Amino acid sequence: MMAEGCRLCPRACGVLRGDAQGAGVCGVGVQPKIARAALHMWEEPCISGTRGSGAVFFSGCGLRCIFCQNEKISHGGEGETVSVSRLAEIFCELENQGAHNINLVTAAQFAPAVREALDLYRPGIPIVYNSSGYERVETLKMLEGYIDIYLPDYKYIDPQMAKLLSGAEDYPETALAAIREMIRQTGPAVYDENGMMLRGTQIRHLVLPGLTGDSMKILSMIADEFPGVPVSLMGQYTPFGKALTMPGMNRRLKKKEYARVLAHMEALGLPGYRQELESASEMFVPAFDGTGV
Repeated sequence: MMAEGCRLCPRACGVLRGDAQGAGVCGVGVQPKIARAALHMWEEPCISGTRGSGAVFFSGCGLRCIFCQNEKISHGGEGETVSVSRLAEIFCELENQGAHNINLVTAAQFAPAVREALDLYRPGIPIVYNSSGYERVETLKMLEGYIDIYLPDYKYIDPQMAKLLSGAEDYPETALAAIREMIRQTGPAVYDENGMMLRGTQIRHLVLPGLTGDSMKILSMIADEFPGVPVSLMGQYTPFGKALTMPGMNRRLKKKEYARVLAHMEALGLPGYRQELESASEMFVPAFDGTGV
């Protein structure tokens, strides 16, 4: 049980979380709750490589976008609660399976437990912090020295759209401050001889249907604020959850929409990756069946 109310994420809801349960926005307790821990081939090439990223999918989320493709764990809370020592063992097991890195997917609500697990066992491969971008700078500072690669989203530049789709009107400025802190910690991107990322920050942006203008503004902002930082442009939007019944959000991205944003990224000369639209499929959503837990 947390002795004080939780303020790990920007919601700062102040809820007392038990070991296995919590009534806060994330809906989980303080002990790690995991839905899957396995080699994952569907990240960027510099993260998945040829052997896969050792992805640990944590349950719960402080952002809870209405279109989340991982809604079963982010909203539904599916997963199994494990001890900190078991989490450390999972890191070791994934490393022994040949993972290029340990990929902590949506782990902010368990940041203290993650740090403790890494104190018990620090793998000899990079640690990736895979994030919605909606992070408290104070929590990120807690992880300084533990994380080699930050992989944050930058989802919204319009506060009203952030409010509508994620209930987080403060997302634009909150994510901007978080990414600044991530880049401060990691410095410029560093790759090995095979193009695998060893250290640095890579910003992801998912293009949403009907919001290509916002996407172009975001890419321009990234170019101005974070020159040289690699960007991963994603076109994989697939409606899930409440988005299935929301006009405008209940469809996939059109080719001409993605092409427009892609052309803007090319014009800006942003380094990084461009996802193929064929990735917009439910088949790329992993099975949250407890594998590896």
